[in-house]
Amino acid sequence: MGAESPFPIQAATIPDVIAGRDVLGRGRTGSGKTIAFGAPIVELLTRNRPDRREIGRAPRALILAPTRELAQQINHVIMTLGRSVGVFTTVIVGGVKQDRQVEGLRRGVDIVIGTPGRIEDLVEQRKLNLGSVEIAVVDEADHMTELGFLEPVQRILRQTRPGSQKLLFSATLDAEVQTIVKEFLPEPSVHEVAGEEQSTSTIDHQVLVVDRYDKDAVLEQIVRNPGRIVVFTRTRAYAERLAEQFDDAGVAAVSLHGDLTQAKRNRSLDKVKRGKVDVLVATDVAARGIHIDDIALVVQADPPDEYKTYMHRSGRTGRAGNDGRVVTVIAPARRKRTQQLLDRAEIEAPMIPVVPGDDLLDTLTMPPSGRAAAAEAVPAS
Repeated sequence: MGAESPFPIQAATIPDVIAGRDVLGRGRTGSGKTIAFGAPIVELLTRNRPDRREIGRAPRALILAPTRELAQQINHVIMTLGRSVGVFTTVIVGGVKQDRQVEGLRRGVDIVIGTPGRIEDLVEQRKLNLGSVEIAVVDEADHMTELGFLEPVQRILRQTRPGSQKLLFSATLDAEVQTIVKEFLPEPSVHEVAGEEQSTSTIDHQVLVVDRYDKDAVLEQIVRNPGRIVVFTRTRAYAERLAEQFDDAGVAAVSLHGDLTQAKRNRSLDKVKRGKVDVLVATDVAARGIHIDDIALVVQADPPDEYKTYMHRSGRTGRAGNDGRVVTVIAPARRKRTQQLLDRAEIEAPMIPVVPGDDLLDTLTMPPSGRAAAAEAVPAS
């Protein structure tokens, strides 16, 4: 797959996974976690493969993801790793008919990758048996609990084989994530890899202070920057409206949100990945966990309320050690609250006042010394 040496999270966790230990890994999105658990799972399944591969065999590994898009991305990576050695995967997610998923299980599969809702549905229908699962992974556990999946995750993990190996990966470890750890990973090998926090990564952060009546015009200027851009909004309606505004202004854009069918969501992502569109306007739930190569800029059209959301949004860019930029657009009244959020996330970001018509290309590429001077023009609150 072109990787000549492991990323830090991979080098830290793979030996413990191969040794059969429970693993608690902490690292931001884009740090290489999928291969960190995917490669050793494929290795272990090939080592302990039964002599006869039965039709309808129950899965021996389970990977839980918070969103359909992330489940599909994980599947793409692990399917690539596994198919050359005869390890087969299937994706079990909601939003699509279950017939094809059930048929895949009937034929027999080694690794199930999916979202808690549909997996639990098929377990209850007795179409999915988790009793042979030897290795279970909870990926992006913090977001899993934010979406209300704590109890479904617990019920699903209890269905796996007694003593099965558990791997949990999360960018943050809040109280609900600790609940999962306490029950299922009593003595884990813990890895928090240095250099994967936002503050020490290659991501450059800025805050643009804009009058609220000027925000849409400034956003339109920002998305004219070169490269692939992801714009985050709080609501589905605003995501649709901005995508239409950018399109009308001659900047090709697509939206991604929960009101779209899975087929439309897939088409939007595919357009960005194939380079037909450079701007993706998305809500947090829809965009969580998606991986698009070479995102040059993340724009927060609506500032987040929590530092964890800021970190996850920022994780769309600067992945795997590449450079990236994050621009947050706020009204003047939001400055104090935004500064508190940045402090909590341990991120330094200058606050720069802008108005429509400013040369934002220069502002966004300004060296830190120039930004500091510009930031001084913002009066203290």
